[in-house]
Amino acid sequence: MTEIEEARVFGPGMRWLAGAMTVACAVLVGPSAPDALVGGSRPAGAVREVVPHRVMTWNLCNPCEQSNAHRAAEIAAYAPQVIGMQEACAGDVARIRNELARRYGLVYHVAYGSVLQDWGRCGGVPWNPDGYGQALLSAAPMTDRVTVEYPDGGSEDRGYMAVTTSVGGRPVRVFNTHLAERRQESVRADQVGVLAAEVARHDRAIVLGDFNAVPDAPELAPMWALATDTDSWCHPSPADGCRTTTDWHSKFDYVFLRGITALEHHVQPSAYSDHHLLETDLDLGQGVAAAPGTRRKR
Repeated sequence: MTEIEEARVFGPGMRWLAGAMTVACAVLVGPSAPDALVGGSRPAGAVREVVPHRVMTWNLCNPCEQSNAHRAAEIAAYAPQVIGMQEACAGDVARIRNELARRYGLVYHVAYGSVLQDWGRCGGVPWNPDGYGQALLSAAPMTDRVTVEYPDGGSEDRGYMAVTTSVGGRPVRVFNTHLAERRQESVRADQVGVLAAEVARHDRAIVLGDFNAVPDAPELAPMWALATDTDSWCHPSPADGCRTTTDWHSKFDYVFLRGITALEHHVQPSAYSDHHLLETDLDLGQGVAAAPGTRRKR
């Protein structure tokens, strides 16, 4: 984490205090307490490099009190170039990032897009709670970071973040968002309008996130007008070709692509979240959808 990123998460003049208190609270109340028991050297056969054309989105589930060592292992199995996380506590993201480097040799830069400072979900201390929202990990440096809070978050403040980074050796604008909860369709419609207006400014973009809406939901229409889903069989109408991404058998998680070709994607249920991991391999040299059945490049 850079000094700038730390300052944005923890607040001016509070980093030394937050660091000390986080260590103590991790044992007592933090959602990552089990990680204190995880140690040892990097396992045999550990991943040693990322797949440069692979991206992933994953809602971590919060509060779920899962081990960040287990979360890191799930990510390391795919070793994506870029990972977008939702329902992420800044402290958990830092621990996941450290585990990926220490145990698997996967070194990532981190950018936070937190829109809440939350004691109940993320721990910390009442006067300096941990940041909660979205985060991006990228094997390449990230520039031009923006964090936007939607004018209406619904039952909880929500927003999006965006960075410019490298995927497949080419620069691309990457967005990460989490829309309003279920049964808040009108709120999500306004949020998609804000997000789509920004995505439309870029000829090449990747939009990761939990949209809390099925593919044929009317509020997603502006996104479908700009981009395609990484799954070439998935369309808003009919939507029966879309693979589900949650434990309740709905597709809420998306990798929307604008000006980029999807090679193949994979949806993997996880024991550590109520959302599945969604990862995809991309070809940034073209701007048309790949034909169904394109083989994965590993």
